[in-house]
Amino acid sequence: MQLTREQQLLNNVIQKAWDDKAFKESLIKNPLEVIQSLTGEQLHLPSDKTIVVTDQSSQNVIHINIPAQPSMDDIELNEEQLEIVAGGGQISEPIIDDVAAKSISSLFE
Repeated sequence: MQLTREQQLLNNVIQKAWDDKAFKESLIKNPLEVIQSLTGEQLHLPSDKTIVVTDQSSQNVIHINIPAQPSMDDIELNEEQLEIVAGGGQISEPIIDDVAAKSISSLFE
């Protein structure tokens, strides 16, 4: 399975944070500038959005991230999901990941 551009970016950022303590500290303090520096790309973060990076690498702490509840207006179904809904069925797999991926990809538009 091939990773999307956004997945590869996140993997690169996480790997570098694991490998380089100074990078991780800078990423936590100033994520937008550090990610832009790493990628060489200008990110377009809407004025009402912010990026928060927290160090969750301790194996002695369990972190639970509660994401924003997705709006059904923001969700696009794939072909398989459309067929299920058209047949009167319900979608059982989570579709929140698609919303999160769109949030990340919108930074590069």
